[in-house]
Amino acid sequence: MKVAIVGASGAVGQEFLRILAERNFPMDDLVLFGSERSAGSKYSFCGKEYEVKLLQHNDDFRDIDIAFVSAGGGTSKEFAETITKHGCVMIDNSSAFRMDPDVPLVVPECNAEDALNRPRGIIANPNCTTIMMVVVLQPIERLSHIKRIRVSSYQSASGAGAAAMAELKQQYAELVEGKPVTVKKFPHQLAYNVIPQIDVFTDNGYTKEEMKMFNETRKIMHTDARCSATCVRVSSLRSHSESVWIETAEPLDLDAVRQAIAAAPGCTLKDDPANLVYPMPLETAGRDDVYVGRIRKDLADDCGLTLWLSGDQIRKGAALNAVQIAEYLISVGNIK
Repeated sequence: MKVAIVGASGAVGQEFLRILAERNFPMDDLVLFGSERSAGSKYSFCGKEYEVKLLQHNDDFRDIDIAFVSAGGGTSKEFAETITKHGCVMIDNSSAFRMDPDVPLVVPECNAEDALNRPRGIIANPNCTTIMMVVVLQPIERLSHIKRIRVSSYQSASGAGAAAMAELKQQYAELVEGKPVTVKKFPHQLAYNVIPQIDVFTDNGYTKEEMKMFNETRKIMHTDARCSATCVRVSSLRSHSESVWIETAEPLDLDAVRQAIAAAPGCTLKDDPANLVYPMPLETAGRDDVYVGRIRKDLADDCGLTLWLSGDQIRKGAALNAVQIAEYLISVGNIK
């Protein structure tokens, strides 16, 4: 088994290295690829040093079985054919192919089998906020069909990459020192602020991030549920949170919902508000599971309930989900 990471120097690329090592991923060789800026960089993995190769249109992927790609949508589109032409499975972390009908969009806890049918040799990793939400919604869907979803996200700086995380730290330092605040990665100052915009606005007034939650949820869960989202950037460093309202076909018992979530793969129930126990980004950063709490009846809807979740955007929201897809393919013998 030979594995490649494309975009190895980025925040998600570095997380791939950590997760592959932590999970003792079954591979014999590793190849790192990057842009001209990162080519030549060296990284240690399991006691061995690897040098980043320049990503080029050649036959470098001839002997590679799985490529984890996190280098941006433009790079994914440009190099998809180069990566897959010899049979390599491309697991892509960008939005480039998510809604392509010939590319499965996969969260293993929800629709792992979809990964087996990939006409283009590509499997898309969903948007981070969508991944975390559907992991929690899937066990509820098994109790009663979810008809409508309303969600407000509270997304950390990590969602915009390593440079954005560095900028948030820099902004706080500049404010303490009385210096002008650097604003490059966000549309406004993020420190001591929240910004009700992630990605660009579309014609219907929703941002692309919000429309991803609508479209991707339906594709992953094979559902007709409609999702209305408001995505907000907050000044936490790492780990996203979401406040989710759902309407089900039938009223649900809260104890049954809690039991379903507690038993669901990828979920950890943390729901004891009387003792101030509920998920928070400070505690979920660096964890694999999506943490769920504040489960309660929706006072505005007899068939509704609302909950709060928090999870690490770089792990389950990106690198971990991709690695779990690869692990599933290996477990069913579906790699060349």
